[in-house]
Amino acid sequence: MSQLQIIPIYTTRGDTGAFLQYPYLYNSSGEWIGFVTRKREVYSVLGEYVGRLTDDPRIVCARATSTLRPRIQPPPEPGRIAPPSTVPLPRLMADLSHSLIDVLMDAPERLHTVDAGDLREDMD
Repeated sequence: MSQLQIIPIYTTRGDTGAFLQYPYLYNSSGEWIGFVTRKREVYSVLGEYVGRLTDDPRIVCARATSTLRPRIQPPPEPGRIAPPSTVPLPRLMADLSHSLIDVLMDAPERLHTVDAGDLREDMD
């Protein structure tokens, strides 16, 4: 998997918030935090819908929604990656509409590692 391109995912402020090595999302430490579908939908390691990947690239979701998406089966757990030590500067980010939030800035707890998170199953 090392030959696959690692793409930085930015926050609205222009900070690097995550890395994408398709289809897997990683945090700045190289730990798996989620995955992206072909439709650019972002899911947590537990298979819960988090938001969508924009062209910027950013991860955004609706501020409020009346529908819940079903949990999907996550892909097999990948190993850690070594995130790049330097990343390109982000493009100028467009403002988000009031109906959207930047997940990596405003709700980073939705993308947690396998061994963390409020919604993980209890260990016996």
